Amino acid sequence: MKNPNSAWFKQLPLEKITTIKPVSGGDINLAYQATTDDDKKYFIKVQPNHSQTYFNHEINGLKAIGKIINTPTPIYHGEIDGNAYLILNWLDETWGNQEDLGLAVAKMHQQHNDKFGFMDNHQTKALVKDNSWNSSWVDFYIHQRLEPEVAVANQRGRWNKWRQEHYQRMVNKFADYYQKHEVIPSLLHGDLWAGNFLFAGNHEPFLIDPDALFGDREFDLAMTTVFGGFDNSFYQAYSSIFPFDDELDERLSWYRFYYLCMHLVLFGESYGGAVDQILRQF
Repeated sequence: MKNPNSAWFKQLPLEKITTIKPVSGGDINLAYQATTDDDKKYFIKVQPNHSQTYFNHEINGLKAIGKIINTPTPIYHGEIDGNAYLILNWLDETWGNQEDLGLAVAKMHQQHNDKFGFMDNHQTKALVKDNSWNSSWVDFYIHQRLEPEVAVANQRGRWNKWRQEHYQRMVNKFADYYQKHEVIPSLLHGDLWAGNFLFAGNHEPFLIDPDALFGDREFDLAMTTVFGGFDNSFYQAYSSIFPFDDELDERLSWYRFYYLCMHLVLFGESYGGAVDQILRQF
């Protein structure tokens, strides 16, 4: 199924849909705005050829984060003709202050757990992310994030001996650092790039499209630096809760690697240079 037809949408649990129009929703799901005859708007995500369980991880992430800061509200999810759907309330974007966003993200990171991971795994285009609970951040990050990703990069011919050698040096330095420095499991968004926040309502920050887990809060912070879009007021506000130190940028490198290597896996060698730039540091 490339795009649902009108008969498909009529089976959704929404009363009297008057209009359906495609909207941008990332590169993973089909996305639509639905309007009903009482002028209510909804955001609909569709994942073709998947069961309704496909959206469980996103729903659980929205619920966990939504207890702390603003997120869209999951209203319905299910499966029609073998295609999964998720219906959320529609958010009309406004403008807002990134200082508020920085404080909101810090507040999310102040929610802790006794282990790393999450209540369920997450299927991506490339692999299934193993979120099994783990008492060791070193073990979780290396064996449940980095190694599966590098294995797929290798399978797709996007890995080589040089990358492997420098990757191993990075992993060794990472493991050595966190065997000496404690990490407290924090609630993370998990995909905190600029496309996954917006301002709505009374100019309040909202986080959308989470890939939630409990992990090192700097894992989220690293993602904010990969593609830009977060201004100085965001970082100043965040650092008022979690002060930055002189070694922060070096630590962020091994987390930036994860996101850039995933892009190498998904989109090819156009991201190879960025991956190598990080590996060259080790």
